[in-house]
Amino acid sequence: MQNVEWEIKDDKLIIEIDLTKNFGPSKSGKTITIASTRGNQKVEGTDAIIGLNVYKYPESVTPKIQ
Repeated sequence: MQNVEWEIKDDKLIIEIDLTKNFGPSKSGKTITIASTRGNQKVEGTDAIIGLNVYKYPESVTPKIQ
């Protein structure tokens, strides 16, 4: 995993990500990766699976978010 930490507290999954980190361009080069589980990961002690990607657009690109 990159820049992803979690813990289970009172049956809730608490995820921590440092939004100041930057791991460079994604594979497509369209976004900049901030954090990733790098695919699906089992949450230990539960039957839950998590797949998480956090990214941002380069400053030169205006995102098309609706």
